[in-house]
Amino acid sequence: MSGSYMLDIEDLHVKIGEREVLHDINLHIGEGESHVLMGPNGSGKTTLLRTIMGFSGLNITEGRIFFKGEDITHFPIHKRAELGMGMLFQRPPTIAGLKLGKLLAVTSGEDAKKVEEYSRYLNMDAFLERSINLGFSGGEIKRSEVLQLMIQSPDFVMLDEPESGVDLENISLIGNAIAKLLEKDVHIVNRKKSGLVITHTGYILDYLDADFGHVMCDGVFRCHGNPREILKVIKTSGYKECLACQKI
Repeated sequence: MSGSYMLDIEDLHVKIGEREVLHDINLHIGEGESHVLMGPNGSGKTTLLRTIMGFSGLNITEGRIFFKGEDITHFPIHKRAELGMGMLFQRPPTIAGLKLGKLLAVTSGEDAKKVEEYSRYLNMDAFLERSINLGFSGGEIKRSEVLQLMIQSPDFVMLDEPESGVDLENISLIGNAIAKLLEKDVHIVNRKKSGLVITHTGYILDYLDADFGHVMCDGVFRCHGNPREILKVIKTSGYKECLACQKI
Protein backbone atom coordinates (compact mmCIF):
# COMPACT_ATOMS: atom_id res chain seq x y z
CA MET A 1 0.00 0.00 0.00
CA SER A 2 1.40 3.40 -1.00
CA GLY A 3 0.88 6.39 1.26
CA SER A 4 0.85 8.67 -1.80
CA TYR A 5 -2.74 7.76 -2.65
CA MET A 6 -5.86 9.36 -1.24
CA LEU A 7 -7.73 6.10 -1.90
CA ASP A 8 -5.99 2.78 -2.43
CA ILE A 9 -8.00 -0.41 -3.06
CA GLU A 10 -6.11 -3.69 -3.22
CA ASP A 11 -7.43 -7.01 -4.60
CA LEU A 12 -10.99 -6.35 -3.41
CA HIS A 13 -13.65 -9.08 -3.57
CA VAL A 14 -17.20 -8.39 -2.37
CA LYS A 15 -20.23 -10.63 -1.89
CA ILE A 16 -23.93 -9.90 -1.45
CA GLY A 17 -25.23 -13.00 0.25
CA GLU A 18 -23.56 -15.93 -1.49
CA ARG A 19 -23.01 -14.11 -4.80
CA GLU A 20 -19.70 -12.40 -5.51
CA VAL A 21 -20.46 -9.05 -7.13
CA LEU A 22 -17.01 -7.43 -7.24
CA HIS A 23 -13.94 -9.37 -8.30
CA ASP A 24 -10.27 -8.50 -7.84
CA ILE A 25 -10.74 -4.71 -7.78
CA ASN A 26 -7.60 -2.58 -7.72
CA LEU A 27 -7.99 1.19 -7.78
CA HIS A 28 -5.56 3.95 -6.87
CA ILE A 29 -6.67 7.59 -6.67
CA GLY A 30 -4.09 10.21 -5.79
CA GLU A 31 -4.60 13.49 -3.97
CA GLY A 32 -6.18 16.03 -6.31
CA GLU A 33 -7.19 13.42 -8.90
CA SER A 34 -10.68 12.85 -10.28
CA HIS A 35 -11.59 9.49 -11.82
CA VAL A 36 -14.63 8.55 -13.91
CA LEU A 37 -16.28 5.13 -13.75
CA MET A 38 -18.35 3.83 -16.68
CA GLY A 39 -20.10 0.56 -17.43
CA PRO A 40 -23.47 -0.98 -18.34
CA ASN A 41 -26.33 -1.16 -15.85
CA GLY A 42 -25.81 -3.82 -13.21
CA SER A 43 -22.05 -3.97 -13.72
CA GLY A 44 -21.21 -3.17 -10.08
CA LYS A 45 -20.39 0.55 -10.24
CA THR A 46 -22.77 1.68 -7.50
CA THR A 47 -21.86 -1.39 -5.43
CA LEU A 48 -18.22 -0.30 -5.54
CA LEU A 49 -19.07 3.20 -4.30
CA ARG A 50 -21.26 1.82 -1.53
CA THR A 51 -18.48 -0.58 -0.52
CA ILE A 52 -15.97 2.26 -0.33
CA MET A 53 -18.44 4.26 1.79
CA GLY A 54 -18.99 1.30 4.13
CA PHE A 55 -22.65 0.41 3.61
CA SER A 56 -24.00 -2.71 5.27
CA GLY A 57 -24.99 -5.83 3.34
CA LEU A 58 -21.73 -5.82 1.38
CA ASN A 59 -19.34 -8.51 2.59
CA ILE A 60 -15.67 -7.93 1.82
CA THR A 61 -14.22 -11.43 1.53
CA GLU A 62 -10.75 -10.48 0.27
CA GLY A 63 -8.66 -7.34 -0.15
CA ARG A 64 -8.31 -4.05 1.67
CA ILE A 65 -9.36 -0.41 1.33
CA PHE A 66 -6.96 2.32 2.45
CA PHE A 67 -7.92 5.98 2.82
CA LYS A 68 -5.23 8.57 3.51
CA GLY A 69 -2.92 5.70 4.37
CA GLU A 70 -5.27 4.17 6.96
CA ASP A 71 -6.87 0.74 6.58
CA ILE A 72 -10.62 1.48 6.62
CA THR A 73 -11.78 -1.89 5.26
CA HIS A 74 -14.05 -2.52 8.23
CA PHE A 75 -14.77 1.05 9.36
CA PRO A 76 -18.45 2.10 9.72
CA ILE A 77 -19.93 4.84 7.51
CA HIS A 78 -19.73 7.61 10.12
CA LYS A 79 -16.02 6.98 10.70
CA ARG A 80 -15.29 7.21 6.99
CA ALA A 81 -17.27 10.45 6.79
CA GLU A 82 -15.29 11.83 9.71
CA LEU A 83 -12.07 11.01 7.86
CA GLY A 84 -13.24 13.05 4.88
CA MET A 85 -15.44 10.91 2.60
CA GLY A 86 -18.69 12.11 1.06
CA MET A 87 -21.15 10.64 -1.42
CA LEU A 88 -23.89 11.85 -3.77
CA PHE A 89 -26.55 9.18 -4.21
CA GLN A 90 -28.35 8.40 -7.44
CA ARG A 91 -31.66 8.02 -5.57
CA PRO A 92 -31.38 9.65 -2.15
CA PRO A 93 -34.19 9.16 0.37
CA THR A 94 -36.89 11.66 1.26
CA ILE A 95 -36.61 12.74 4.89
CA ALA A 96 -39.95 14.16 5.95
CA GLY A 97 -39.77 16.39 9.01
CA LEU A 98 -36.09 17.32 8.65
CA LYS A 99 -35.64 20.68 6.98
CA LEU A 100 -32.80 21.08 4.53
CA GLY A 101 -31.68 24.29 6.20
CA LYS A 102 -31.44 22.60 9.61
CA LEU A 103 -29.27 19.80 8.22
CA LEU A 104 -26.99 22.30 6.52
CA ALA A 105 -26.71 24.38 9.68
CA VAL A 106 -25.59 21.36 11.69
CA THR A 107 -23.19 20.17 8.97
CA SER A 108 -21.64 23.63 8.63
CA GLY A 109 -21.15 24.09 12.37
CA GLU A 110 -23.88 26.76 12.38
CA ASP A 111 -22.05 28.80 9.73
CA ALA A 112 -25.06 30.73 8.45
CA LYS A 113 -23.00 32.78 5.99
CA LYS A 114 -21.62 29.64 4.33
CA VAL A 115 -25.08 28.06 4.09
CA GLU A 116 -26.53 31.23 2.57
CA GLU A 117 -23.70 31.62 0.05
CA TYR A 118 -23.79 28.04 -1.25
CA SER A 119 -27.60 27.87 -1.20
CA ARG A 120 -27.78 30.92 -3.43
CA TYR A 121 -25.03 29.57 -5.68
CA LEU A 122 -27.14 26.45 -6.35
CA ASN A 123 -30.49 28.28 -6.41
CA MET A 124 -31.61 26.34 -3.33
CA ASP A 125 -32.22 29.23 -0.90
CA ALA A 126 -35.99 28.86 -1.35
CA PHE A 127 -35.80 25.20 -0.26
CA LEU A 128 -34.16 25.62 3.15
CA GLU A 129 -37.46 25.48 5.04
CA ARG A 130 -38.66 22.38 3.19
CA SER A 131 -38.24 18.75 4.22
CA ILE A 132 -35.27 17.12 2.48
CA ASN A 133 -36.23 15.92 -1.04
CA LEU A 134 -39.97 16.00 -0.24
CA GLY A 135 -41.69 17.01 -3.48
CA PHE A 136 -38.37 17.92 -5.09
CA SER A 137 -37.90 17.40 -8.84
CA GLY A 138 -34.99 15.31 -10.12
CA GLY A 139 -32.86 18.39 -10.71
CA GLU A 140 -33.76 19.87 -7.32
CA ILE A 141 -32.75 16.63 -5.57
CA LYS A 142 -29.37 16.69 -7.32
CA ARG A 143 -28.84 20.35 -6.43
CA SER A 144 -29.75 19.56 -2.83
CA GLU A 145 -27.25 16.67 -2.74
CA VAL A 146 -24.46 18.78 -4.25
CA LEU A 147 -25.26 21.59 -1.81
CA GLN A 148 -24.95 19.20 1.13
CA LEU A 149 -21.56 18.03 -0.16
CA MET A 150 -20.34 21.59 -0.65
CA ILE A 151 -21.22 22.37 2.96
CA GLN A 152 -19.61 19.13 4.16
CA SER A 153 -16.52 19.81 2.00
CA PRO A 154 -15.14 16.23 2.03
CA ASP A 155 -11.61 15.49 0.83
CA PHE A 156 -12.84 12.56 -1.26
CA VAL A 157 -16.16 12.74 -3.11
CA MET A 158 -18.08 9.91 -4.76
CA LEU A 159 -20.82 10.89 -7.21
CA ASP A 160 -23.32 8.35 -8.54
CA GLU A 161 -24.59 9.63 -11.90
CA PRO A 162 -24.77 13.33 -10.93
CA GLU A 163 -26.28 14.27 -14.31
CA SER A 164 -29.07 11.66 -14.15
CA GLY A 165 -32.54 13.21 -14.14
CA VAL A 166 -31.15 16.71 -14.60
CA ASP A 167 -32.49 18.94 -17.39
CA LEU A 168 -30.27 21.08 -19.61
CA GLU A 169 -31.05 24.18 -17.55
CA ASN A 170 -29.56 22.60 -14.41
CA ILE A 171 -26.72 20.48 -15.82
CA SER A 172 -24.44 23.49 -16.21
CA LEU A 173 -25.14 24.68 -12.67
CA ILE A 174 -24.55 21.23 -11.16
CA GLY A 175 -21.54 20.53 -13.36
CA ASN A 176 -19.83 23.77 -12.37
CA ALA A 177 -20.65 23.17 -8.69
CA ILE A 178 -19.07 19.70 -8.85
CA ALA A 179 -15.99 21.16 -10.54
CA LYS A 180 -15.78 23.67 -7.69
CA LEU A 181 -16.26 20.87 -5.15
CA LEU A 182 -13.28 19.04 -6.68
CA GLU A 183 -11.19 22.22 -6.79
CA LYS A 184 -10.96 22.31 -10.57
CA ASP A 185 -10.59 26.08 -10.19
CA VAL A 186 -7.35 25.51 -8.23
CA HIS A 187 -3.99 24.95 -9.95
CA ILE A 188 -3.31 21.23 -10.26
CA VAL A 189 -0.23 21.31 -8.02
CA ASN A 190 -2.28 22.85 -5.19
CA ARG A 191 -5.39 20.70 -5.66
CA LYS A 192 -6.23 18.55 -2.61
CA LYS A 193 -9.73 17.21 -3.28
CA SER A 194 -10.20 13.88 -5.06
CA GLY A 195 -13.24 12.20 -6.58
CA LEU A 196 -14.75 9.12 -8.20
CA VAL A 197 -17.70 9.79 -10.51
CA ILE A 198 -20.08 7.32 -12.15
CA THR A 199 -21.45 8.53 -15.49
CA HIS A 200 -23.56 6.98 -18.25
CA THR A 201 -23.96 10.00 -20.52
CA GLY A 202 -20.53 11.57 -20.13
CA TYR A 203 -22.10 15.06 -19.87
CA ILE A 204 -20.23 15.65 -16.62
CA LEU A 205 -16.94 15.51 -18.56
CA ASP A 206 -17.84 18.87 -20.12
CA TYR A 207 -17.39 20.41 -16.66
CA LEU A 208 -15.05 17.98 -14.97
CA ASP A 209 -11.65 17.49 -16.58
CA ALA A 210 -11.22 13.97 -15.23
CA ASP A 211 -7.73 12.51 -14.96
CA PHE A 212 -8.53 8.82 -15.48
CA GLY A 213 -11.38 6.68 -16.75
CA HIS A 214 -12.30 3.09 -15.87
CA VAL A 215 -14.80 0.65 -17.36
CA MET A 216 -16.48 -1.97 -15.19
CA CYS A 217 -18.35 -4.95 -16.58
CA ASP A 218 -19.72 -7.85 -14.53
CA GLY A 219 -17.98 -6.65 -11.37
CA VAL A 220 -14.53 -6.47 -12.97
CA PHE A 221 -12.47 -3.57 -14.32
CA ARG A 222 -12.07 -4.18 -18.05
CA CYS A 223 -9.89 -1.21 -18.97
CA HIS A 224 -8.39 2.04 -17.75
CA GLY A 225 -7.36 5.11 -19.72
CA ASN A 226 -8.27 8.53 -21.00
CA PRO A 227 -11.94 9.08 -20.04
CA ARG A 228 -12.87 10.93 -23.23
CA GLU A 229 -11.30 8.29 -25.44
CA ILE A 230 -13.11 5.54 -23.52
CA LEU A 231 -16.41 7.42 -23.82
CA LYS A 232 -15.88 7.85 -27.57
CA VAL A 233 -15.43 4.07 -28.01
CA ILE A 234 -18.53 3.37 -25.90
CA LYS A 235 -20.65 5.84 -27.88
CA THR A 236 -19.45 4.28 -31.16
CA SER A 237 -19.47 0.58 -30.32
CA GLY A 238 -21.26 0.25 -26.99
CA TYR A 239 -19.66 -1.93 -24.34
CA LYS A 240 -18.98 -4.93 -26.60
CA GLU A 241 -15.36 -3.85 -27.14
CA CYS A 242 -14.94 -3.34 -23.40
CA LEU A 243 -16.29 -6.83 -22.74
CA ALA A 244 -13.68 -8.23 -25.12
CA CYS A 245 -10.90 -6.01 -23.81
CA GLN A 246 -8.31 -7.49 -21.48
CA LYS A 247 -6.36 -4.24 -21.05
CA ILE A 248 -6.18 -4.09 -17.27
